[in-house]
Amino acid sequence: MDKIGLVTITYNSAEVLKLFLDCVWAQTHKNIILYVVDNSSSDSTLEILSADSDERLVVIENDTNFGVAKANNQGILRAIKDGCNQVLIINNDVEFETTLVEKLLKVQADHKCSLVSPKMMYFDVPENIWYAGSWFNKSKGYLPLHRGIRELDKGQYDKIVEVEYAPTCCLLAKKEVFEDVGFMNEKYFVYFDDTDFSYRVWKDGRHKMLYFPFVEFYHKVGSLTKSFNKEWERIYRGDFFIKQNTRNHIYFLKQIGGVFSYIFIFWLFFKNNIRFVTNSRIRKNAATWRLINKSYFEGLLM
Repeated sequence: MDKIGLVTITYNSAEVLKLFLDCVWAQTHKNIILYVVDNSSSDSTLEILSADSDERLVVIENDTNFGVAKANNQGILRAIKDGCNQVLIINNDVEFETTLVEKLLKVQADHKCSLVSPKMMYFDVPENIWYAGSWFNKSKGYLPLHRGIRELDKGQYDKIVEVEYAPTCCLLAKKEVFEDVGFMNEKYFVYFDDTDFSYRVWKDGRHKMLYFPFVEFYHKVGSLTKSFNKEWERIYRGDFFIKQNTRNHIYFLKQIGGVFSYIFIFWLFFKNNIRFVTNSRIRKNAATWRLINKSYFEGLLM
């Protein structure tokens, strides 16, 4: 039986953690170890973990917030060191059925692939799709746009297909994948870390990644990273998201390299400023404008 290391990162995750733990310990595949990497939470996250008596729980406590990529690497490396032959990178702002691990392992074996990710639904609107497969879109600066996002699920994407990108909200990978293509690039504090990883897997060509639709999985989108701020009854992109997303897209394109990537980087300077004016989810003030452009140049210097 495969030994699976589940790797999740907590940062002030008390609000979602108990239900996540319930889902993990209810799994029908019992040969699992849950590695929780805590990025210096200041709420009751560590107290909740301390109260959990399951011997399959391993908590790695950081004294500072190292970000998503580095914390994931801590958990992945520990899982491999402990003899896990598979790693399931998973968010804790999710809920899922008891056979999640079992089903992902089965489709992996049946289709002889190295990585598999499930269909993901919005937790707050469970009939709507968040992720149903994804491929890199060169015309969007290699952004992997989620197929089916916000669509009502009518079974239109209920077919197992090979994909180029999967979010690390839930991604099962054989340990050989990390040995062949490397771990998460720790320059990404958050956002684009999974994009960069998936791109390297895709370009390497030795490991097939599949999308699997026949499992219940619900994502509380944005609950941990606080991607949006509510202000005057309108939903705006938070400064943290704007900074990380702007900077990391530039850095990701630099990693890809080539003439097209650098032309697109040049175009993004103008596109970002146009978006500042036209996008209703971006606050129209000088501070936000400065943040967008500062983050752009930070990406160039990374």
